[in-house]
Amino acid sequence: TVHRVEATGAAVRTVEHTARELDTAKSRIDRLDAPSGVSSWHVDPAAGTVVVNVVRGERADNDVCRFLSRARAAGPVTVRTVASAPSTFAAGTVGGDPYYTGNVRCSIGFSVHGGFITAGHCGQPGAGVRGWDGSYIGTFQGSSFPDNDYAWVSVGSGWWTVPVVLGWGTVSDQLVRGSGEAPVGASVCRSGSTTHWHCGRVLAKNETVNYSQGAVHQMTKTSVCAEPGDSGGSFISGDQAQGVTSGGWGNCSSGGETWFQPVNEILGRYGLTLHTA
Repeated sequence: TVHRVEATGAAVRTVEHTARELDTAKSRIDRLDAPSGVSSWHVDPAAGTVVVNVVRGERADNDVCRFLSRARAAGPVTVRTVASAPSTFAAGTVGGDPYYTGNVRCSIGFSVHGGFITAGHCGQPGAGVRGWDGSYIGTFQGSSFPDNDYAWVSVGSGWWTVPVVLGWGTVSDQLVRGSGEAPVGASVCRSGSTTHWHCGRVLAKNETVNYSQGAVHQMTKTSVCAEPGDSGGSFISGDQAQGVTSGGWGNCSSGGETWFQPVNEILGRYGLTLHTA
């Protein structure tokens, strides 16, 4: 058969490993647990090998070395270097970013381990949540409104939690380092998906707010403006998380006042831990 092909004028090169052998080797490697320093692997039939891509700078990592040793035992392997590790095109749960529940748009408050906290009036337990890009984030696990105005959403599907609040270009994005409570008179800023970044002062604490749906207790009043869609977004003082946006009056053109539900009450209610930098 080789002679017949050569007779046509084509160059013939025999390979050491058949396609079946290479596919079998890759299947064996697929069953291994790969460390993060290993980016990917595939069969290169022209080269007669399984190419394993390793992140630059990770080649000497002990876990990578062990993986490569086991991979070579499975069949012919060639190691190549890539610039960085792969990631999905989902995103982190960043304070102030929008999310969607049905036809409702609200804003992420703060990342917690396992998800994020937000306003209770934005969704009921069991409601699905989509991110800014329309992809599925997770599900409301707990929600209370009225009486309270808080909720938390579990995160999955390639999304992850990030200890950051968006500055929307007005200021740099803010790292969250704790949840120390700011006193009355302190400066406080809010991040939300409608009006982005605005600041003011803490005016009062433990205020009962009487919405048309019913009273909400233990709220903090601020001189910061907000508008529809900002609900659930982050109130932060310095690098300390303060609470999630509930409601208010006025707008960011003429001014107004806004209340937030204190973050530490939400964490305590659901047994959550704030994701901090």
